[in-house]
Amino acid sequence: MTEIKRRQVIRAGTTVEQMVRAIADMIVTGTFVPGERMDEISLAARFDVSRTPVREALRELGAMGLVDREPNRSAVVANVTEAYLHSMFEAMSELEAICARLSAERMTVDERRSLELEHRASARLVHAGAEEAYAAHNTEFHTRLYRGAHNEHIFELVTQTRARLAPFRRAQFRLPGRLAKSYDEHDVIVTAIMRGDSAAAGRAAYSHVAIVSDASITFATVKNA
Repeated sequence: MTEIKRRQVIRAGTTVEQMVRAIADMIVTGTFVPGERMDEISLAARFDVSRTPVREALRELGAMGLVDREPNRSAVVANVTEAYLHSMFEAMSELEAICARLSAERMTVDERRSLELEHRASARLVHAGAEEAYAAHNTEFHTRLYRGAHNEHIFELVTQTRARLAPFRRAQFRLPGRLAKSYDEHDVIVTAIMRGDSAAAGRAAYSHVAIVSDASITFATVKNA
């Protein structure tokens, strides 16, 4: 019965997704260090699953650039250099600036209202210090910006880049005071979009991701030092 339930969860995708997130966070925060072997049996025992979802999780982590795997050899934690991480965030800054600028120009009235309401509602998460819940909100907030641009090609590019940076962006919320600062940065973006000021929205989004980059890299560097 246990194995049947386990397979059902795996087919739903939740187990693999949870493992990818958990392992990615452990890599970023230094629990797993560059060059460390990712033993499938140990990981399967840690997450109480079979080796099949472990392999799938490692494949996804490989696509994210967090794990290296050569044919007939065990997966190992990749060495993500600060320079490479910076280059990804630099690209992300430009893409998010485009999305925010286009959102200010193209969002419908309902889309603008939903963005503002969701942003205001997130204040309670900041006051509660709810890091996980705010991280989930943060993902939804930025997705609304990407959708608001009404450009499918840009949406694909920005979501792909964000997927690579997701564990690093989550890490920033462990820094003291980062939730409140993130909220304030979002507020500048929302205000510009509500006013239809595309130039200001683009600048605010670019600045926001640049700050996220510094916070994320600082956290990862400290934890992996």
